[in-house]
Amino acid sequence: MLGVTDLPTYLVGLVLIVLLPGPNSLYVLSVAARRGIRNGYRAAAGVWCGDAVLMTLSAAGVASLLQANALLFSIVKYAGAGYLTWLAFGMLRAAWQMWRTRRDRGGSEEAVAPVAEERPFRRALVISLFNPKAILFFVAFFVQFVDPGYAYPAVSFVVLGAFAQLASFLYLSALIFGGTKLAAAFRRRRRLSAGATSAAGALFLGFAVKLSLASSV
Repeated sequence: MLGVTDLPTYLVGLVLIVLLPGPNSLYVLSVAARRGIRNGYRAAAGVWCGDAVLMTLSAAGVASLLQANALLFSIVKYAGAGYLTWLAFGMLRAAWQMWRTRRDRGGSEEAVAPVAEERPFRRALVISLFNPKAILFFVAFFVQFVDPGYAYPAVSFVVLGAFAQLASFLYLSALIFGGTKLAAAFRRRRRLSAGATSAAGALFLGFAVKLSLASSV
């Protein structure tokens, strides 16, 4: 179909890959839990735009360039790790503030004030783009299902990318609506909110370390 081979196997692999936790899905869940459905979808839109850019770059051969150029890969890799680290410390700082004011019922407005300046779409977009392993993944995974004899390989990449975006849409939508259910509990229990924010910050630190240790091969 349009140069795509073994579509059922691709779909099974795609679902398994989408369900793996990562910084993109964790950030969307965090935004939905803290700021509601609308902002959750703004963050998700940033992820989808970022993924679309990465898929386009992969189809254009940028992934191969990153894989062949160790210096370029390292620059992108450490920039991405640094950004994730910055996000992680921001979450941990917010969690510490929540913990300090956990007994102050009247301080809830103060606790959310710093979050009000957050731009979910832009932040999610940057998180998605600063991930060289994602670029390499797209080209390594997609190329297995593109018929080398097909005259229009770009069309094959578009078809594969469309299925990937559909799977991402369904998964992130589930996270967004699940996250809003957590929001009420977070508002009632400051300790729970502080603990969840701390866990998210720790996970982002883990993602930063994992990315900084990644290789291009």
